[in-house]
Amino acid sequence: MSSLRLMSHALCPYVQRAVISLTEKGAVFDRTEIDLADKPYWFLKISPLGKTPVLVSDDQPVFESAPILEYLEDTQPHPLHPACSLERARHRAWIEFGSAMLNNIAGFYNAPNAAAFDAKIAALSAKADRLEDELQVGPYFADDTFSLVDAVFGPVFRYFDTFDKIGEFGILAGCPELAAWRAELAARPSVAAAVGADYPERLMVFLSRRKSYLARKIAAGIGEPSGEVIGQPLEA
Repeated sequence: MSSLRLMSHALCPYVQRAVISLTEKGAVFDRTEIDLADKPYWFLKISPLGKTPVLVSDDQPVFESAPILEYLEDTQPHPLHPACSLERARHRAWIEFGSAMLNNIAGFYNAPNAAAFDAKIAALSAKADRLEDELQVGPYFADDTFSLVDAVFGPVFRYFDTFDKIGEFGILAGCPELAAWRAELAARPSVAAAVGADYPERLMVFLSRRKSYLARKIAAGIGEPSGEVIGQPLEA
C-alpha cells in the first residue's frame, strides 16, 4: 500500500476536496500544513504553481486538485465517479462548474467597491439558479450516491456559512433544492471533518483583513475579529 501525504492549507477549498475524497475512500494519509505566505523551498520544488493541494504518493508529487482526485479514483477503493462514461463526463463538467463558483466567491470577497461587489453577487446568484435547475431527486448531486461533485460543492457551500453571519446577500435565495443539498453535505462526516474546528473564525479573520468592500462591511457590522491567520487560502 502506498504512503500518502497531503500538502494542505487550513482555508483552501481545493485541499478540502482531496481530504473529503481520501476520507470517503478510507485512505490513510498524513496532512502537512503549508504557510502560503512563506512557502518553504522544498514545497516549491514539488508544487510548480506554488499552490495547495499537493499529494505525495510514494515520494512522487501530484499537484492540482483535479489530477489528485483522478489519481485517487484510479488507485483507491470506493469509487466516487459514476461507472457510466457519459455520466462520468457530466460529473467532471459540474466539477469545473464548482471551480468557477469558487472563482466567483474569491471575486466576491475581494471586490473593491459596491459596484464590483454587486456584480459578483449577480454572477454567483446566476450560477446558483443554474445549479438549482440541475438538481433532481437528492439528497446528493447523483440522487442517493455521494460523488466527487458533492466533494467539490461541500467546500463551496461552507463559505456561505460564514457569509450568512456577515449579511443577507440573497445569493442562494429561492433555491430550495440547493438549500437541502447544502444541509445534507454539511452533515456528511467527511465534509464536516475536512476543516478544523477553528475554520469559521480563521475564515472571518481572513475576510476582515482583505482590502475589500466585504471587509468594510464586516468592520461596520461586527468589528474586526481578533486572532492570526497563517498564510492565505487558494483563490483560483
